[in-house]
Amino acid sequence: MSVRIRLKRVGAKNAPYYRIVVADARSPRDGKFIEQIGSYRPLKQGDNCTLNLERAKYWVSQGAQPSETVASFIKKQSKAAPAA
Repeated sequence: MSVRIRLKRVGAKNAPYYRIVVADARSPRDGKFIEQIGSYRPLKQGDNCTLNLERAKYWVSQGAQPSETVASFIKKQSKAAPAA
C-alpha cells in the first residue's frame, strides 16, 4: 500500500478550502483518508496554511510520499519552526 500526503478539497464553489490528509494513493482525491494533518486556504492573505509538522515528518519517515504542494508546505514550515 503506497501512502501519499496530499490535498483534499472541501470548499464551496469559488471558495476553495483544502485539508492536508494522509491517504492511500489509490483512493479518490476527496475520498477516505487515514489522517488529517493540516489545512490550506489559498484565498486568505498571509499565513494561509496550518500543518502539524511532527505528524508530517512521522508519515514521511514511514514512507509516505508528499505531493509537490504539500512538500513545499513542509519545507516552509520546517524553515519557520527553528526561528520560532
